Amino acid sequence: MPRFAANLTMMYNEVEFLDRFEAAKSSGFNAVEFLFPYAFPAEQIAAKLAKYGQELALFNLPPGDWDAGDKGMAAIPGRQQEFQDSVGLGLEYAKVFGNKTVHMMAGIVPAAVTMEQAFETYVNNYQYCADAFADSGVTVIIEPLNSRDVPGYMISQNAGARSVIAATDRGNVGLQFDFYHVQIMTGDLATQFETHLDITKHVQIAGVPERFEPNVGEINYPYLFDLMDRLGYEGYVGCEYRPQNGTQAGLRWMPE
Repeated sequence: MPRFAANLTMMYNEVEFLDRFEAAKSSGFNAVEFLFPYAFPAEQIAAKLAKYGQELALFNLPPGDWDAGDKGMAAIPGRQQEFQDSVGLGLEYAKVFGNKTVHMMAGIVPAAVTMEQAFETYVNNYQYCADAFADSGVTVIIEPLNSRDVPGYMISQNAGARSVIAATDRGNVGLQFDFYHVQIMTGDLATQFETHLDITKHVQIAGVPERFEPNVGEINYPYLFDLMDRLGYEGYVGCEYRPQNGTQAGLRWMPE
């Protein structure tokens, strides 16, 4: 069975963020992930992780102005200095946390920017980011986001992410394989996972189409969990879903 990590941004919203570590531990989660930790001192979050004996599987680098619609900036020309500043902040947090994986968001490409310009910017920024994290032993991953939920995002399919990873040509880069996004964009989940397993460093799950628990919707996750075991995937599986009727009530899918 895969190793699951509770996504504390989307799960356990019944309590405040800093109380979600205990709530997740009480449900049996020995690992967690979250989107953005920057509203809290890194040391405060690290203390929670240590108290409950949890490993941090993943967090995201700063995305820009999230409330204004930013979804990262790595692929947006003209924001390189802002991007480098975000890398510096993310690296400070990673050093305190001691985690080994971070997610770098590409951003929504402005209409005036060509895909060629965006790709070049993306690769250059990815190289800068990977180099910055290399000494800490941290892998920087990228994730395609489906075009229904995030129109205009730089990468929406795994093939595009693979091209960026290949062009970046660094040893500490890889793919975040999110079954929710892949199902919406291409389907064919088992073949997609096996095809891209060589670059997959982290997995996320949610039901489709509502992004509820993984046992709600059209995806047969028990089959996919067995596939992960058969193929030897050893990374974490982040539970990045919106509980339909409360987090604890929705966890029936795990023993099932």
